[in-house]
Amino acid sequence: MQSWQEPRNRERVYHDPLHGAIVLDGRDPVEALLIRLIDTPAFQRLRRIRQLGPASLTFHGAETSRFTHSLGVLEIARRAFDRVAKDYPQLRSYRAVALCAALLHDIGHGPFSHTCEEIFGCDHEHWTKRILTESEPIRECLDRHDPDLLPQIQQVHRKQHPVPFVWQLVTSQLDCDRIDYLMRDSYFSGASYGSLDLDRILLALRFEPVTQQMVVAQKGMAAIEHYLLVRYFMYAQVYNHSKNLAATWILAGAFRRAKELLEQGKLSDLKLWADPNMAAWLTQDCNQITLQQYLAADDGVFYYHLQQWQSADDPLLADLCRRFVDRDLLKARDISDLSEAEQQTLLQEVREKLDHLGFVPDYYAGICKTVSKGYTIYQKGINLLTNSGLQEISERSPLVRTLTQPWQRSWLLYPRQINGGKLVP
Repeated sequence: MQSWQEPRNRERVYHDPLHGAIVLDGRDPVEALLIRLIDTPAFQRLRRIRQLGPASLTFHGAETSRFTHSLGVLEIARRAFDRVAKDYPQLRSYRAVALCAALLHDIGHGPFSHTCEEIFGCDHEHWTKRILTESEPIRECLDRHDPDLLPQIQQVHRKQHPVPFVWQLVTSQLDCDRIDYLMRDSYFSGASYGSLDLDRILLALRFEPVTQQMVVAQKGMAAIEHYLLVRYFMYAQVYNHSKNLAATWILAGAFRRAKELLEQGKLSDLKLWADPNMAAWLTQDCNQITLQQYLAADDGVFYYHLQQWQSADDPLLADLCRRFVDRDLLKARDISDLSEAEQQTLLQEVREKLDHLGFVPDYYAGICKTVSKGYTIYQKGINLLTNSGLQEISERSPLVRTLTQPWQRSWLLYPRQINGGKLVP
């Protein structure tokens, strides 16, 4: 019998560095289902997908996986749901859909996580839907528990579940996904300002029975302000770090060059090898490839090709792959103080110098822009439960109002060989 059909033991324990022992009770029908889902090949694949893509080239400890993050989201969702449902028994029938939706929310991520979406244009939400629909082990687990469970999970992921509280736990401005990745990414990147008071956040969550949505007790506003401030700093200092941009630029260039060679029919001529799954990613719309081809791709498969291509006869591809594998990245200069015209003039000067030095300018210099924002009012934002009724948090908090303002930065990427790394605009 396949491992995803029945839990091997009555109890399953996952020891997590953030949440301690995550214990699933196989005697509970919902938690037995969660164990079976975790044991499916599609979910186990998440062990081989790094949470932060190539960010470990910047923060050496940032090597945690989508698997560990997904378990963390499940644990936070379980704690939040069970505490609120204790006071509102009408929610208890939604426990399976809420916890399964939390566990499976990232199952569609490709190699290097969000970086894969930037490079190949794939949509992890699209693939989450396809995996839940097309993967036989996943469907067997869900349909066996309840034939109506999958449509309800899809409602949660689309923010369309008839009880807003259920989908807001999984995908909203204050969801279990965001809470776990902020805590986890802070812990593994070493960014101490990312520490959250999880207990206070969970204690502040409420269910508003009239609108059936998730709200925050007014006395919990400080904990939510802290959460949003942490989110702002994590985007500004970790997710949008200039070295992450440089690593992504080189990685994107390597796959772009391999795609060009493959389309030109030169892979065999240049003695450059790509397995059928990698070739499918390079030549087809990655949202339209087969499920087997998508699930066969992970960080290890992509890294293996990058390592092999270092010895390619094509010098451009070989150098790009070497730079990524050896972390010989481009320099990044903050040019946010320059006007758009000045930025483009500087980029053109750099590309002319690169051309003179024998580089392919389009591959070795560019401008990357980042936007950091601590709070965006969408899907009703975060509502406080006040004495005068529900009120959007930015209306009550001057701090949150400040965090709604975006902070944009522009970075010029270029090789160290130009003027010893010094540029004059």
